[in-house]
Parts: sequence; structure tokens; C-alpha cells
Amino acid sequence: MNHDEPLRTFLIAGFAIVFPIAMFFRIRSQATREKLDRRQEGWFILVTLRLAGLILWVGLFAYMINPASMAWSSVPLPTWFRWAGAGVWVIGALLMIWTLHSLGKNLTDTVVTRKEHTLVTRGPYRWVRHPFYVCAGLLIFASSLIAANWFIFAGIAAFLFLIVLRTRTEEEKLLARFGDGYREYMERTGRFWPKF
Repeated sequence: MNHDEPLRTFLIAGFAIVFPIAMFFRIRSQATREKLDRRQEGWFILVTLRLAGLILWVGLFAYMINPASMAWSSVPLPTWFRWAGAGVWVIGALLMIWTLHSLGKNLTDTVVTRKEHTLVTRGPYRWVRHPFYVCAGLLIFASSLIAANWFIFAGIAAFLFLIVLRTRTEEEKLLARFGDGYREYMERTGRFWPKF
């Protein structure tokens, strides 16, 4: 049995469910209409992270629309491994929804905090300081397994590298905003993995 079409259908259905949920949280967080100075990320991260994201999304959507257009970067993966990617995708999606719900109106697409920003330490933030990035990484990694595509995998590698660089600036901003409260939070939580 050829599993390419069911896996592609899974990916399309998954994004069709999760994308509107993510957009709901994004739109709700924009209700303040507050202007955020994205240049505070630094020009390198500001440009490269968005460029890497754009390239990654183009590759992913190209696969979902017409897998033959991405055949040049496909890799032979065992079917069970690709379906395991589907399982990881579901876990990443559920964690993403939980993370977005926990963030609430604090959600931004930059390192700058809002005027009414609060320090979130509930939900997945109880254990990890940047679960949003972990969830995004899981979703894209799982998508690369489902698609059996090295180009999408390379996109996630570039994305994660840039996110690691970006979190340094983000944490400086959070320390400046929340002071000792954030410093104590850093001591008891991991950046991307829980501290045990």
C-alpha cells in the first residue's frame, strides 16, 4: 500500500485544524493594537528568521499542494517512521494549543513585551521558558518526517538555530522587564527542556 497520500492528507487536515486555532490566538493578542518595535530583535535575526520561515512555509505548502514539486528533496524513509512523525505532529499540535492558551494576550511575534505584559508561569511555562518554540520545532520536524523531505528538515534546523540565538535577546528583554521574578523563574525552569 502506498502511504504517501494518506500522510499528505493527514498533514493538510492537521494544518487545517491547528492553523485557525493559532490565528484565533494571534488575532486576540492583537486586540490592543499596540505597535511593537521588532527592530529590537536585531537586524540579523529580524531578517534571517523571517526569511527562513518563509522558505520553510513555501516548501511545506508546495509539498501539501503538489508533492511532485518537492520530489527533488525527498528521502526514502520507512513508512512506520513517517507515521511516527504523524504521532509527534499530534503531540506538538496539542502542546501548541496549550501553550497559546497559556500565553493569552501576551503572545507576540517578537522579543518585545507589551505594556500590559505579564510573566506567564502556568501551563507548559511551568516547566519550560520557551514552549512555543519547542512546539513549533516539533511540528516542523514532524512535518519533515511525514513528507520525507530533507529540504523541510533543513528549514527546521535553520529555524531552531536562529531561535536559539533569538532567545538570548528575548531573555534579556524579559529580565529587564520582570527583574528578579524572571531571574528566579530562569533558575527553576529550562530554556527548551524541563529541569529535573
